[in-house]
Amino acid sequence: MAGLFSQRVTELALSIPEGRITTYGALAKAAGGGGQAARSVSSILSKYPNQGVIPWHRIVYAGGKVWITPEREARRKELYELEGIFINEKGIIQNFEDVFYDCTGD
Repeated sequence: MAGLFSQRVTELALSIPEGRITTYGALAKAAGGGGQAARSVSSILSKYPNQGVIPWHRIVYAGGKVWITPEREARRKELYELEGIFINEKGIIQNFEDVFYDCTGD
């Protein structure tokens, strides 16, 4: 079951369209995980062999909180701007409701 969940998380992450975001929790839920499954999403995706194709910037915390490390800040902000995703000075996506992608298809 864990292998299937991991495969589904990866497939769903790779399917997030440009200009849209989803949350770790929504991704985990869509992959069939329970309440704590969101905690495993980063670990699962970090094991994917081709890291360059994972759209990390499109996966955010609940409520649109963005996690940006200092070494990736400039590139992430550039990607968000290119995709029409606006982040405020507190690191929260301003247009969260407009760009949220429900990967369950609901």
